[in-house]
Amino acid sequence: MWLKPEEVLLKNALKLWVTEKSNSYFISQRRRRQGDIGGKFSGLLVGALDAVLDSNARVAPFRILHQMPGSQVNWVIACGATVEEIQQHWEWLEQNLLHTLSVFDNKDDVINFVHGKVKGLIAEETRSKLAEQEEDPEKFREALVKFETRFNFPDLEKLVTYYSCCCWKGRVPRQGWIYLSINHLCFYSFLLGKEVKLVVPWADVKKLERTSNTLITEIIRVTTQSKERDFSMFLNIDETFRLMELLADVTIRRLLDNEAFELDPSLQEPTQITKKDLEARIHTEYFRACFRLPRVENLDKIVDCFLWTPYSQCHTAGKLYTSENYICFASKEEGSCNVIVPLQEVVTVEKIEDTSLLPNPIIVGVKSKRVFQFTEIANRDHLAEQLSKRLQLLRGEKPSGLETSGVKEMIPSDSLGCPKEHCTGSTAIDSLADDPNIKKEPRHSLNSEALMALFHLTESEGANATVGMEEVKKQLWDDHFVEYGRTVSMFRTEKIRKLVAMGIPECLRGELWLLFSDAATDLATHPDYYANLVDESMGKCCMATEEIERDLHRSLPEHPAFQSDAGIAALRRVLTAYAYRNPKIGYCQSMNILTSVLLLYAKEEEAFWLLVAVCERMLPDYFNRRVIGAQVDQAVFEELIKEHLPELAEHVTALSGLASISLSWFLTLFLSIIPLDSSLNVVDCFFYDGIKVIFQVGLAILDANTQQLCRCEDDGQALIILSRFLDHITNAESPLSQIAQQHLSNEDKEHVQQMEITDLIRDSYEKFGDIHVGQIEQMRCKHRIRVLQNLEDTTKENVLRVVAPDVSFSTEDLGELYDLFKREHLLTCYWGGSDSSTLHHDPSLPYLEQYRINSLQFSCLFCLLSPWTWGSHTRVLAQRMFRLLDENADSLIDFKELVSCLDLMYYGDFSENLKLLYRLHIPPACSDDEATSFSPLRTTFISSIQSDYLRKPNSEAIDHQRQLKKMLEDLVKSKTASKDLSLMSQRDFIQFCKSLYSMFREDPEENNLYQAIATVTTLLLQIGEEGQRTRSSSSLSELTSSKESELLTPTDAADSVFEEDLHMNNNPLSQPEDDWSVSFEQILASLLTEQSLVNFFEKSVAIKSKLLHAKANQYQQRINLTIH
Repeated sequence: MWLKPEEVLLKNALKLWVTEKSNSYFISQRRRRQGDIGGKFSGLLVGALDAVLDSNARVAPFRILHQMPGSQVNWVIACGATVEEIQQHWEWLEQNLLHTLSVFDNKDDVINFVHGKVKGLIAEETRSKLAEQEEDPEKFREALVKFETRFNFPDLEKLVTYYSCCCWKGRVPRQGWIYLSINHLCFYSFLLGKEVKLVVPWADVKKLERTSNTLITEIIRVTTQSKERDFSMFLNIDETFRLMELLADVTIRRLLDNEAFELDPSLQEPTQITKKDLEARIHTEYFRACFRLPRVENLDKIVDCFLWTPYSQCHTAGKLYTSENYICFASKEEGSCNVIVPLQEVVTVEKIEDTSLLPNPIIVGVKSKRVFQFTEIANRDHLAEQLSKRLQLLRGEKPSGLETSGVKEMIPSDSLGCPKEHCTGSTAIDSLADDPNIKKEPRHSLNSEALMALFHLTESEGANATVGMEEVKKQLWDDHFVEYGRTVSMFRTEKIRKLVAMGIPECLRGELWLLFSDAATDLATHPDYYANLVDESMGKCCMATEEIERDLHRSLPEHPAFQSDAGIAALRRVLTAYAYRNPKIGYCQSMNILTSVLLLYAKEEEAFWLLVAVCERMLPDYFNRRVIGAQVDQAVFEELIKEHLPELAEHVTALSGLASISLSWFLTLFLSIIPLDSSLNVVDCFFYDGIKVIFQVGLAILDANTQQLCRCEDDGQALIILSRFLDHITNAESPLSQIAQQHLSNEDKEHVQQMEITDLIRDSYEKFGDIHVGQIEQMRCKHRIRVLQNLEDTTKENVLRVVAPDVSFSTEDLGELYDLFKREHLLTCYWGGSDSSTLHHDPSLPYLEQYRINSLQFSCLFCLLSPWTWGSHTRVLAQRMFRLLDENADSLIDFKELVSCLDLMYYGDFSENLKLLYRLHIPPACSDDEATSFSPLRTTFISSIQSDYLRKPNSEAIDHQRQLKKMLEDLVKSKTASKDLSLMSQRDFIQFCKSLYSMFREDPEENNLYQAIATVTTLLLQIGEEGQRTRSSSSLSELTSSKESELLTPTDAADSVFEEDLHMNNNPLSQPEDDWSVSFEQILASLLTEQSLVNFFEKSVAIKSKLLHAKANQYQQRINLTIH
């Protein structure tokens, strides 16, 4: 294959390569092998190397080098695994390039031509590979070429798909093509001689919606901060909108939500995303959400089939889903029958004889001695073989390997912020968790029973009736287990949903929570993991443990279990162990309440795995610093209110008020929101049906209070109404009812109607049970874009509020500067390759530090925004400016540092601007390496200035003595002596003058400025020479006497300043002895003598034009930089 040209200094290093054929410009080589004549030792060496290296590191056995006659440098341009492949490349070079190269006279032209051709071949190969993955490769290849030609993006900007459509401008449609790439939405149209190009970064999209206008009923509207753009006339608008929505969601999460990005491996390689990948991702996300599986589970196959259901004695139509660790089934009629079979539970996968009654059957046997019979499976043999291989692979691995099940994510404990002396890495706990043969005696005793079994509540009146109801429920469940199963792989039907809605019996609650959430599988496959984790985590000191200690006694304080040391200790262990296991989440408020309830009904280790299931599977992204998951679900809840409760939505125009009230419902699963005995029934349903239950119950609560809420005049009244209603939700069948009623006064009981929790749950299923998982996932995808963009807006507002008081820019200009700063960061994320600046974005940091840029990004912005330009040397001075701003030397600067620099350049006075320019030409801004490669002493700059401007236009000689006197007088008056600045050497001074010279190009006063700088330069050169001579004299008195006789005598005050400058020049710490140097004060005073220079630095520059120019050219500048 063709390779990007790479230099090879020794074409036959260590004699590892044998030349097969060559000509004037190319060499074909074969890698030496063992047995080659004349190279016995090297052959053995090569053979050993190739045997040791893995398949990814092995060198291709054939290659082609590009050479230039008389040069020691060669370039690898192709490699091959076979003789035929490398011969094909060699023939192409001979036929297409070899004869052409002889016409070039310049060697550099030959090299550039060959390298350009090779890169073109690579691009063509890449296009072909991408096209082969599409349904119509030829058409996609055509579209890819057009996309690259029309928009000129770098190679890393991968095209995903394209569609024909119209883009509307007012009431006028323009027919063209929409291109969806990994980072941008692009539209191109060429109609009646007019070309239209539109580029919208996905990161700028705030809303994607399907809507209509007066002319078209189906429109996709893309909303950014500044514009709305409408697209229509799609052949398949459903497919187009779904892919646009998913691309926007994927890109925004990758760029703006680092927490979720790190947890989702499918977002790690955006350049590998294809249309098929996105379609598969849609199915995978539905699969995970429907069966509440870990994020690492990727859907492998979906197969239509029938499942034999013994409880109904019939075959149920549905779909079979398979992944690495699960076999799942969902009936076509939603909720009719679902089955989740972990492969850990599977014993056998067998094909049985194909008959007319049982066509294409597969039998799956599980450890509970139950079998699942699937029939009418297309491509049955391949599926059975694949499942058998996975089963064998699973049995061959260590049963406690956390990587297999996807529940382990151990990170060294120092990432929690623990002091090093208290924390160790996770190596020990990893080995203990992974190795089933290591049995370690736990240092901390764990509760072997649920707390409810240890702390019985005092019996009250009606307790006998409650106990009787519990017995009835338990009998119903026992009968159900016999028919439907009592493991994770039970048949989940409408009947079990009704039993759950009635409330799970106290004695079965913990067991069924484990089965419904599949935490039982994690518990079984990770023996001793929790005990070892507790031993490792307890005693560690970090922010999470401090927060846990504060909240321990606020967790169900009314329950006797948490009025005891045993309950508090168990809660502390579970929360600390989880914070240690998952530092990205650590500890969040409301986790203590949830964990307290889990400990009441499950053993301590079981409660830990239930907490893992809730935080990492059932409520994704809920428990982190920004609670993004909960905010997204609030937006989904608002949309569901508009859809199902239009009367309430019409009255309460600002639904965000209701959303702020309901946020705690989702974060706590109604625990501590409604009485404990009632909220447990909601938690029962949550473990069975997932997050849809919380949406349903929330809608049912609002529906029950719609009339009163419609009469409310503000959010305060709505809060009172809902709080009173929630406080009076009761559960007459619960043994905990006496605790729930302790806080209610007699007055409340008399005047507020009570609501039975079973009635509320039944109403929620009857009225809002049609809400399904797929609908929720689609709405989450849509609203996640808006939530993340709102968080970005909040970050921007806070940054501007911090920065604005310290600068002179208007709020509008400051906002545009921030947008440019952030876009520069994003452009590097798009095309920065392996050194992506996503590493420089951390949402957990303070607002000002969330976005930072490196020196390359700063140089790009500086060239676009700086009011001063220095021609070809602008980037060099930009790098120096970056070194000045990067005070902590971490190679990154934030927005405030950038703006402080620009503020000084745009609004600083003459002295401040000159001081900044001076600092750019002395260390540390001017480094030694740079000075060597960029030395102005090799130029004829000074001699050219002196010849042109040494005399005035009237050919009168310049009186330097008089200018020196005026300089010293102005220096005293200005009082701007800056003793913190080091002296400037002659080399740096010449570069300083050269920079000034470059700044004046194309200025209206260009000639006057050149003349002025020539005068000042000559004066300062003489001053430096005088200082150099005086330092070589033997005494300061002789120096002063010589100076007084040679120069015009200054005033006493001026003389004192002059002596101070001489002393500074004589300071051995400032400059090496006998070196030429000038000080900032001398330069300042010299420039003050020329009014044209003062006017140049003090004239105001409008930043508006610079901002418009930067916005128009920022993309093209980065594209050019990336390509070249």
